[in-house]
Amino acid sequence: MSQALAGVDNDIVTTTADAAATHARLVPLAEISRAQWEALAADPIDPNGFFDPGFSLNSAAHAHHGGGAQALAAYAAGRLIGLLPVMSASRAVKLPIPALVSTQPYNSLTTPLLDRQQAERAAAELIDAAAASGASLLVLQMVAMAGPAFEALSAAIAARGLEVVSDNVYERAALSTEADDETYLRSGMGSKKLKELRRQSHRLADEGAVAYVYSNTPETVGPALDRFLALEAGGWKGKRRTGLGQDAGDATFVRAMAPDMAARGNFEVAELTLDGRTLAAGLIMRQADRALFFKIAYDEAYARLSVGVQLTIELTRRFIADKTLTFVDSTAASEHPMIDHVWRERLTVGDLYIQTRRGDALGPLLGRLIRFRRDARNHVKRLYYFVRNRLEKKS
Repeated sequence: MSQALAGVDNDIVTTTADAAATHARLVPLAEISRAQWEALAADPIDPNGFFDPGFSLNSAAHAHHGGGAQALAAYAAGRLIGLLPVMSASRAVKLPIPALVSTQPYNSLTTPLLDRQQAERAAAELIDAAAASGASLLVLQMVAMAGPAFEALSAAIAARGLEVVSDNVYERAALSTEADDETYLRSGMGSKKLKELRRQSHRLADEGAVAYVYSNTPETVGPALDRFLALEAGGWKGKRRTGLGQDAGDATFVRAMAPDMAARGNFEVAELTLDGRTLAAGLIMRQADRALFFKIAYDEAYARLSVGVQLTIELTRRFIADKTLTFVDSTAASEHPMIDHVWRERLTVGDLYIQTRRGDALGPLLGRLIRFRRDARNHVKRLYYFVRNRLEKKS
């Protein structure tokens, strides 16, 4: 079977013979049928809004680090049953090695889209497609470590006798929408904290008309998104040049992604306003019965009134009232100082390093190399932030 590494950055490619043999293939992201992708995303066994075509395609086309995006795609009778956007290791982790990594800009969940009726087959063919492309290793970064997609992946890996290593496993806040909202908030945050938030809400109302505004159509999300980006740029992220709209390519990506997803009811901007002025805003993405609390920003001049928390509390009530939703992922870091005290459920995510061919010792070796490089970079990053923070305190 022909396997090749092509291009100056060693992007992995698959041959026509390989695709025919595995009924799955590695292709440029833009070559996936949009109609088939939308059909799969409408009802996967484990929803993941980050792999909505509106997010992935616009990220690949415009985002600063989105170039070189490809996809592992699995088919049955000509129908798309599995999809995993990936990049070559040379692009994703700057290592010219035969590995594929599930990553794209601003993505914090890479659970693959698998057909509800053929999940294990789809998972197996995604792995086989990675192997046919020449990759000895498939890395899934920040994948859900429980649930039906994880079970399908685990079954496919076991059936093929492949080695798999889990690493960088952590928990982040999530919301199950089954409980009564007031009972949920009181049992999680406590009556004293809720009373303090109500007092702050009354103080905010003393300054003017307070409203919660939701924009979720292609026509309304654009202006609302601009207000969000302005808030983010005006805060600490703006000072450090890490805001979503501060790179031209990233700004183009998010401005194209929002109306694209909103056209199918999968994107919303939530705002807390005072006399029409936005004080806090959140970006929400949806897929099937799941939602992702993608981003939040707030006016730091009103931090004393906890406007970001106020918006989160209101969104919690709205999520619980929405009977089409069952689960919301905060997408936040582990032990987040705000959301961890509001949402009590936890989603366990981690990285999976999957050997693509049984008995191929190269795959596990490449996994160790990637983890060593990541740990070294994290050590340098921690040292950089330590020195920067010390210098900022002295200035």
